[in-house]
Amino acid sequence: MKLKSRIIKSNPMRNKGIDRRNFLRISATTGVSTLLASDSFATSVTNNIQEKASSIPVRTLGKTGIELPILSMGVDRPDSQNVLRVAYQSGIFHFDSAHVYQNGRNEEELGKFFEGKQRDRFCISTKGMFPYPLRDNFEEDIMKKLDISLKRLKLDYVDIYYTHDIRIPEKIKDERILNILKRIKEEGKARFVGFSSHDQNPDIIHAAVDTGIYDVGLISYNFKMKNLKENEEAIERAAKAGMGLIGMKTMAGGTEDAEGKIKINGQACLKWVWQNEYITTVIPGLTNYNHLDECLEAAMSPEITPDEQHYLAVLCNREMLYCQQCKQCIPQCPQNLPIPDIMRAYMYTYGYKHASLSKETLTALTLEQDACSTCGGCKVICPSGFDVAKKIAAIMPVTKMPDEFLA
Repeated sequence: MKLKSRIIKSNPMRNKGIDRRNFLRISATTGVSTLLASDSFATSVTNNIQEKASSIPVRTLGKTGIELPILSMGVDRPDSQNVLRVAYQSGIFHFDSAHVYQNGRNEEELGKFFEGKQRDRFCISTKGMFPYPLRDNFEEDIMKKLDISLKRLKLDYVDIYYTHDIRIPEKIKDERILNILKRIKEEGKARFVGFSSHDQNPDIIHAAVDTGIYDVGLISYNFKMKNLKENEEAIERAAKAGMGLIGMKTMAGGTEDAEGKIKINGQACLKWVWQNEYITTVIPGLTNYNHLDECLEAAMSPEITPDEQHYLAVLCNREMLYCQQCKQCIPQCPQNLPIPDIMRAYMYTYGYKHASLSKETLTALTLEQDACSTCGGCKVICPSGFDVAKKIAAIMPVTKMPDEFLA
């Protein structure tokens, strides 16, 4: 199979789509709820507006040679083909998914949307998760999952395939993992391979560079990180070694406050990330037209202003929803609970308003509902000031809620 050497700089279909100014005008006059509710309305909008959409700047993804817009789409909800359509027609052509998202419905929706479209006009990445230490059937399991993902996506190959949610350097360097990634590329099921990591451990990035195998790193990166200097040094080393770097968790929890009531200035967050020339693109979860429009507006004018810099500086020392994933809480917990993962689930519900992703995250942890009941008072002290026991009590009930009631 002959693979394309690059992705186009801009989407030739975007001049048939909806540009930022037209979207602002339409949403103001008709209401975003109308746009979200009506498939036929959204179709007529995208078919009838003929003004050319503004270009989004592009950067090269390391040694892969792929040129991507600085704004990509994290497809973490499969329930709006219209948002996906407008994102694509606005110049976004890199879409990120995973085998586990919504039990596969996420990949299926991407497959439906891109079926029949010219393959070198879009870039698709997905991820495969597996337990560590590796099981005896690891190779068979990961190839089976990848084949299922490709079937859902209706593709012969993905552009980037990630090992999902790496947490320790030992896993990223495991020879069996490296060998299966080589095999995936050799068999033409992925153009490039990478790793994703929610942790802010620069050792993971360094370990990936040392292997010489990983083409791309999907990493947490935002203004709130406490070990920013060490991570930026690792990012620079990776970029100079030819690794492409993509940012996630760029909104630092999505709200300004610990209660999740005040929405953060997402444009300032994105612009802060784009000041780092080594970050090629970011993958915010674009779940509705408001999210999409806010991010597009930032991408059209990515230079951060002094007011935005001041705004983020004020937030740096404020307790928010974003867990630093430092893991200092784990040895303090008598039950050895995966508190950073639980805090991430809490953030998904109270910050990103994405309770279904919280349930998905918590269900994978196979926790007892009453895991904290025998402690007689939580003694965990969080460096970020989180009331750990209160947050655990608030988020655990989501695992018992029917999926149809979750956003």
